[in-house]
Amino acid sequence: MFYGEYSHSIDRKGRLILPSKFREACKESGVERFFITRGLDKCIFMFSSDEWRTQEQKFKGMSFTKQETRSFNRMFFSGAVDVVPDKQGRFIIPPYLKEYATIKRDTVIIGISNRIEIWDKDMWSSFYKNSSNSFEQIAENLLNL
Repeated sequence: MFYGEYSHSIDRKGRLILPSKFREACKESGVERFFITRGLDKCIFMFSSDEWRTQEQKFKGMSFTKQETRSFNRMFFSGAVDVVPDKQGRFIIPPYLKEYATIKRDTVIIGISNRIEIWDKDMWSSFYKNSSNSFEQIAENLLNL
């Protein structure tokens, strides 16, 4: 549903705009509400409300007696907030999530099929630079190409 890489800046009022391609996909699918939370690699994860429920069920099925499960769930769910973009596709990212992802103003918003990731522009550049050289090796290890 969500694909591509888009650069956007947070405006003076602290709002970020959802890329138009994502807004179009949402309109076609009837998506109006999202959940955003702490992601991995210092980005913010953004899920449609339906996908959020799917992820929530997966995590609820994990044993809470394991320390790793408790720690992950605490970080993931305590950071969560629901957002409804306005008519122009703008929404506010809470300060604690911007701080977590080191976002100041310039962002890169990427589509990862069932979720959106919001990155600080410099953090994304660094991640991309470090990962692009090993893309083929990662594909070979994961996909047995």
